[in-house]
Amino acid sequence: MSASRPAAEGLQPGHFPGPPVAAGHVEPCPRRIRARDDDGWVLGTTRALYVWEHPYYPQYAVPLADLADRLAVRGHAAPDLPDHLVVPLHEDLAWFEESEPVHGHPRSPYVRVDAVRSDRAVTVTMRGTGTVLARSTAPVAVFETGLPPRWYLDPTDVDLTRLAPTDTVTRCPYKGVTTAWWSSGDLADVAWSYGSPAPALTAIAGLVAFDDTRLDVEVG
Repeated sequence: MSASRPAAEGLQPGHFPGPPVAAGHVEPCPRRIRARDDDGWVLGTTRALYVWEHPYYPQYAVPLADLADRLAVRGHAAPDLPDHLVVPLHEDLAWFEESEPVHGHPRSPYVRVDAVRSDRAVTVTMRGTGTVLARSTAPVAVFETGLPPRWYLDPTDVDLTRLAPTDTVTRCPYKGVTTAWWSSGDLADVAWSYGSPAPALTAIAGLVAFDDTRLDVEVG
């Protein structure tokens, strides 16, 4: 998910693959990268580089010559890459890899994301109270390199009376843009859903996932 910090930051190592590269890693990006605002294209390049400023996902480092002035002022220097700027995926621009939209941050060439149907029992409860928010024996598990599994549940298995909609919107380069977020009790934004996820993740369309860093998500 798009956030001010990487989604994986602060997670303890667990029984899942860790980040595949270290901070400071650089690789060529073979994809054409473009961005536009209401006044037209501000970036078009086939010479971008992937730069990992932390291990969790890369940013684009773009040659200065390929940047419009109004986007260049929003980038920052790329260490050891003269004549390049690191340009985050600002949300007020439309970003494309080739002709496909990309959201949040660049897709890592080292990350695999799979949505896998399962028959494992998943129970979601409020931490410290045991209040059940959801139970399912037909979840869809999302396995993303470097992150713990996320379990997406059918809304019919969720006690929606204990959830309150919020206006939050987040963006993920692999899953797309969320269409719903919910709070529960005093906990803001603990559940989310993608109504129209990216084509590779259509199995999670309309399903609900929960933040297991603040709720108890027990998987049998």
